[in-house]
Amino acid sequence: MRSGGELLVASLQALGATKCFGVPGESYLPVLDALHDTQGAFDFVLCRNEGGAGFMAAAWGKLTGQPGIAFVTRGPGATNASIGVHTARQDSAPMLLFVGQVGGDMKGREAFQEVDYRATFGPLAKWATEVERVERLPEIVSRAWITASSGRPGPVVIALPEDVLSAMTDAAPISRPVTIAEAAPEAGALDRAMAMLAAARRPLILLGGCNWTDAGKTALEGFAEASDIPVVAAFRYQDRFNNTAPVYCGEAGVGMPPHVKALIRDADTILALNVRFGEMTTDGYSLLAVPEPAQTLIHVHNDTDEIGKIYAPDLAIQAGPNACAQALAPVRGDWAAWRAAGRTAFEASLDAPEQPSPVDMTAVTRHLRAVLPDDVILTNGAGNFTVWPNKFFPFGPKARLLAPQSGAMGYGLPAAIAAKVADPARCVVCFAGDGDFQMNCQELATAAQAGAQPIVLILNNGIYGTIRAHQERHYPARVSGTDMVSPDFAALARAYGFHGERVERTEDFAEAFDRALASKTGAVLDLVISAEALTPRMTLSEMRAAAQASS
Repeated sequence: MRSGGELLVASLQALGATKCFGVPGESYLPVLDALHDTQGAFDFVLCRNEGGAGFMAAAWGKLTGQPGIAFVTRGPGATNASIGVHTARQDSAPMLLFVGQVGGDMKGREAFQEVDYRATFGPLAKWATEVERVERLPEIVSRAWITASSGRPGPVVIALPEDVLSAMTDAAPISRPVTIAEAAPEAGALDRAMAMLAAARRPLILLGGCNWTDAGKTALEGFAEASDIPVVAAFRYQDRFNNTAPVYCGEAGVGMPPHVKALIRDADTILALNVRFGEMTTDGYSLLAVPEPAQTLIHVHNDTDEIGKIYAPDLAIQAGPNACAQALAPVRGDWAAWRAAGRTAFEASLDAPEQPSPVDMTAVTRHLRAVLPDDVILTNGAGNFTVWPNKFFPFGPKARLLAPQSGAMGYGLPAAIAAKVADPARCVVCFAGDGDFQMNCQELATAAQAGAQPIVLILNNGIYGTIRAHQERHYPARVSGTDMVSPDFAALARAYGFHGERVERTEDFAEAFDRALASKTGAVLDLVISAEALTPRMTLSEMRAAAQASS
């Protein structure tokens, strides 16, 4: 006999779980008790806020391809964690959120912290459910794991009533993990796709999604290079293709460079592989006409719900990205100049002018490109500062980017912690704005306790930069709610046991970063950035003047 909590933990272990993130709560005490006996094999990473735990689970899923797991208590614990569920959904990242729930004898009375989780999370998650009988725990956990991992991956929310977790049962846990083979493309459909590409004058490959394998990425790179077809990555998925390859031409996302817009708009045939067509990747759905694009569209996705959701493709293929990439045969055509122009424009876009700032991020990014290891993991939350890791850092075949398609502030630090938990020996660098960092800065304590300390670069300009940019464009000189007073970030870092420094001049950054790399405790570098350096190519004053001139 075992408790429901023990049955749940044993089933997760059998599925391959090794880490989970969370904040403890009385609503799932039997689970915490069961985790006492799995330390070293299946560890509970103690977080400081459920939002941070949710972000860590979402980032784990995006990085590893295995469901990230979070445990939170009922009511406010669950609602705090909802930001991680939303982020995992938009990122197409596998995630399991387990939420404590009131006992069955109290349900429906608005008991203390009672929430209807099916109703609350139904629109956010791939599946939201509640376990009503202890013996059904293995069945529901197995289904949740498969649901989170298959098709278009995403989050699943499972509510755990207290009486289910404490009940004793002789039900057996899951005995083995489930492996789902990718759907392969139908041969005839693939032949038609290749014929469409061969007939094109300006073909383009647009890729996205998080469930790529090394073999799939290598195969796609080989096909693109052999065919000499330009490649563009969907918003915040540029790490899924080798940016140093001569066919890679940039990322379609926030602040989309003009040459990337032109590649998508002017292409006559697009092979969209594993792409969820979203607002950012399509520049507000303007680069492809809705619902029938002018471009010939070949859409390949593992989930039929994504095919035709916005754009009606000329050819739809249900297949996994890796299986499809490995089945592609090279095609040739007279488009070498088209590809070369895209690549030249991408390489030119990596250079930004000198910034009007005490610490010049153009110089900082150039230094980071030179010294960071090939397998670095970069993370970021949301804000204008994300342009530096997202637009000015080319990702080689081993480098990774953890950045939220949801545009969630506060994601970068929890994501960096999750990455260090997953691979402690790997270099992880988090880019954060001063506002972004303060969304989850308390998770530095989580990092210190878990022995998973990344390097954090705070781009401190004293404002909520993205909102200020919108203000200056639409309400120039009418500043409201965007100036910010912050603490001494270096001192705060040291209070959490991190190495902390304030960097006030560009010429001091290289040595400070060397000290950060050498630190055994992780490091926080507070970079003094001028509010004038609001974007790499337009100052705050220029933005304001342009808006005033046009009004």
